[in-house]
Amino acid sequence: MTPHTVQPPPAGVIIPAGGTGSRFGHSTPKQFLDLAGTPVLVRTCRAFLELAAIRLVVVAVPAAHQETSLALLSRHLGQERMARLRVTTGGVTRQDSVRAGLCVLPADIGLVLVHDAARPLIDRATIERCLDTAHRCGAAIAAVPVADTLKQVDPDGRIIRTVDRSGLWQAQTPQGARRDLLERAYAEADRSGRIATDEAALLEAAGIPVAVVEGSGRNLKITRPDDLQVAAALLGEAMPMKIGHGFDAHRLVADRTLILGGVTIDFELGLDGHSDADVVAHALTDALLGALGQGDIGRHFPDSDPAYKGIDSLLLLARVVQLAEERGFRLGNADLTIVCQRPRLAPHLAAMQANLARCCRVEPEAINIKATTTEKMGYTGRGEGISAHAVVLLKESVWK
Repeated sequence: MTPHTVQPPPAGVIIPAGGTGSRFGHSTPKQFLDLAGTPVLVRTCRAFLELAAIRLVVVAVPAAHQETSLALLSRHLGQERMARLRVTTGGVTRQDSVRAGLCVLPADIGLVLVHDAARPLIDRATIERCLDTAHRCGAAIAAVPVADTLKQVDPDGRIIRTVDRSGLWQAQTPQGARRDLLERAYAEADRSGRIATDEAALLEAAGIPVAVVEGSGRNLKITRPDDLQVAAALLGEAMPMKIGHGFDAHRLVADRTLILGGVTIDFELGLDGHSDADVVAHALTDALLGALGQGDIGRHFPDSDPAYKGIDSLLLLARVVQLAEERGFRLGNADLTIVCQRPRLAPHLAAMQANLARCCRVEPEAINIKATTTEKMGYTGRGEGISAHAVVLLKESVWK
């Protein structure tokens, strides 16, 4: 094959998720089971959706699980990521499911990766190696060298011989190829009636060379209950935590709109400040910066800069969330307390929670907001101002 030197074409990913979990011994297919707080399938899809090079992810599921899968993914991934994801009906075999996924990919997708739904710990570096090598060489597969001694055993369980493991690799996914080559391999399989366990085998059978790129020992396939426990342990090891605290207070004045947590509240007074003076968003932003060791909100968005005059504080929060992601961290959870004598905030807390969760790219349950008074003591008790405290836990992202 002639190596390509031109810009890579748009890439798509097919995730066959048609397993029923028979070997797993659970009534729920393993791809829908919880792994450290997030369903396996969600983790797998998210790994690819984090990469800008991936134009579209297609998940092929059994017809009986199509609506459930779509609802599950929508709930966890959010609108922005779901815009780059499709759920389609898979087939009886993996081969059928991948073929169904190929039919969904737009015509301009020129590079295709296929990845097991039950490999949720796939890392960015392995994905990028597969993409790059498939583009340059035509086809590629992630694999790891066989590390253990191999024994050939007879039907009675007796060793026949020790197999030389040099040159032997254990196949993983993703497996990728230029689309024209993959479609040629599938057409050849249709003509011959060949059923293979992976895409590399179909490509080989069609006479298309496949390059191997090094995968990862962490990229395990969840097949049995023990595998789920191992994956959870690996996630725990991979995610150092950082804790941050934030505090903000602003004076209540006339002729200002009261905005808390991105919610406009009908009240005769508003908070004074250079921006929209949203103390809730500011406290959370400061807590994130504190966890990252990046100073405070004033350092990043000074009130001397006219660019931030009257700015929506949720925009500032989103920028700091992006900063955290660039440093390999994501929000685990946040706990906020608003100190306010008036107005009554309880009716607005759910909307605040939704706004902050959207900015932080987490589920609403990861943001806890409480409102309290000081029983008319101090500046908040006298109605002179409103303050907010925030505590956050950041986790290292396994998708970095």
